[in-house]
Amino acid sequence: MSPGPRPALKLVAFPLANWERDGLKAALRKARLPSEDVDEDGRQFWRFTTINDMPAGFGGLEIHGPDALLRSVVTLPPLRGRGVGRAMVAALETEAQSHGCGTVYLITTTEAAFFAKLGYAPCERPQVPAAIRASAQFSSLCPESAAVMVKRIG
Repeated sequence: MSPGPRPALKLVAFPLANWERDGLKAALRKARLPSEDVDEDGRQFWRFTTINDMPAGFGGLEIHGPDALLRSVVTLPPLRGRGVGRAMVAALETEAQSHGCGTVYLITTTEAAFFAKLGYAPCERPQVPAAIRASAQFSSLCPESAAVMVKRIG
């Protein structure tokens, strides 16, 4: 008999200090995600751990007025398939709301189905606000073929 799905882990989020960003960059590179602009101003990142202090992953936001760009969400390999990604996205959406954002955008080359399960819908590039289209993530780091998605959170 199969044990069934494992329960989602409870996570703790810590704002990532500038000196901790090398760990984020390494995790992003290993997951084949862009890391070139992690050190630039205007990017907020968090390190997520389990309540037992086991490293779980990273995630970030760029706030652009009433909109946020969800970025650099990566679950560390030992915890994939345990609901960690879902929990990190929920925490980042709550953070975006606390900054007054009502909409979250994202760009993905591989995880559109995952984000669709979390309520994100495909979005045409011209519909994305100019401030988000001007971000490095949108304008140069992710390929034109990447899926653009949006979710109303407010």
